[in-house]
Amino acid sequence: MAPKSYYIYIMSNFTRSVLYIGVTNDIRLRVLQHKNGEGCVFTSKYKCYYLLHFEEYFQINEAIAREKQLKNWRRKWKDELIRKENPKLKDLSADWFD
Repeated sequence: MAPKSYYIYIMSNFTRSVLYIGVTNDIRLRVLQHKNGEGCVFTSKYKCYYLLHFEEYFQINEAIAREKQLKNWRRKWKDELIRKENPKLKDLSADWFD
């Protein structure tokens, strides 16, 4: 049996002016929920439908600790983290769904 995965992720709006950081054990389902405006008032209100960054963990406590760490970071640091792996700020989930 494969180890369970947990993810921290960063969603943004079309203009990339708002960031939302979350944690989940099902990244595809959670991103789909955000894209459909379900499950989170903040992402629905600010139209954070674009996945810019995610990290995988095998311990939930590590994922939660990382989520808390990132939420306390300055915006500049978050932008640098995202751009390191995703310099064009593309929606990483663009081809996940029909």
